[in-house]
Amino acid sequence: MSDVESFPRPRRRKGSGAVTLRDVAKLAGVAPITASRALNTPNQVSAEVRARVAEAVRSTGYVPNLLAGALSSMRSRMVGVSVPTIAGLVFLETVQSLTEALFAAGYQVLLGQTGYDNAREDAWLEAMIGRRPDGLVLTGTSHSEQARLRLRAAGVPVVETWDLSDDPIDMLVGFSHEALGRSVADFLVQRGYRRLAGVAGSDERAQRRFRAFQDQAKALGVPEVPIAKMATPTTLGSGRRGLADLLERQPDIDAVFCSSDSLAVGVMLEAQSRGLRIPQDLAVIGFGDLSMSADMSPALTTVRIDGTAIGRQAARFIIERAERKPEPLQQRTIDVGFQIIPRAST
Repeated sequence: MSDVESFPRPRRRKGSGAVTLRDVAKLAGVAPITASRALNTPNQVSAEVRARVAEAVRSTGYVPNLLAGALSSMRSRMVGVSVPTIAGLVFLETVQSLTEALFAAGYQVLLGQTGYDNAREDAWLEAMIGRRPDGLVLTGTSHSEQARLRLRAAGVPVVETWDLSDDPIDMLVGFSHEALGRSVADFLVQRGYRRLAGVAGSDERAQRRFRAFQDQAKALGVPEVPIAKMATPTTLGSGRRGLADLLERQPDIDAVFCSSDSLAVGVMLEAQSRGLRIPQDLAVIGFGDLSMSADMSPALTTVRIDGTAIGRQAARFIIERAERKPEPLQQRTIDVGFQIIPRAST
């Protein structure tokens, strides 16, 4: 049989409608075991057989049963990645660099949106661990006790990101939210601002950041720092409402720290709608350094997190563990730090 395309189309398995490896083998004129070798260990068959099997796969649209392959090899080539929300633009840089690095190494990413809710993360983890991924990348370090127990028992490489912890589950790459909050307070006070306030998302990481901001401001002589707490995920509208709330409580505030750049943009819009000049009447600083931040008028001062470095390091951790590199990991926790980017809004 020299012309693969002249073969009749194979019958699909009764009930499922799926084309099987047996169908591909029949179309290629080889045994199923030979077709399997052509797909999984191609160096064990001739170039002619590889070509015939490849053409049969192309013409039938066959997709290999990766679960069956994973059961025999204990490798899925899949990595589960969780983010609180896909609406949070600040996480996209990390997801993109992580996905690119894993893809280059032959892995695919399964992205999960877990919200800021441990129960949702628990459900996602149960579904993911049951599929035996080659690794899991999680946003944050605040998990339920059941999740921590399950992750440690599963034996799956785990990388927590966007935070630091004294007790990581496995590997960790992120930064200190507490140190960041303290640094923002230092920055504003050093610039002469004395009536500080904040607009913060309700998630646990933002709240830790802002408690440190308040504590440091108090240590620097700022007695009261009101915080408008907004439900996550936050929006421009959240920022506008947050500033309105702050001005109602303390009309003479002169600087506002926001837990995201989108909140900060909302604060700026609300301030300008009230005739407040930025930064003459009100300084504004955000978090995340989104692409729009430098193009605002005035340009937004913000805190830059190297999301690309987080993603690449998380991928490196997963690959080294999944590939069972002979050299053990020398460092399981990486602090990427942060950088305050001063612009016209302060």
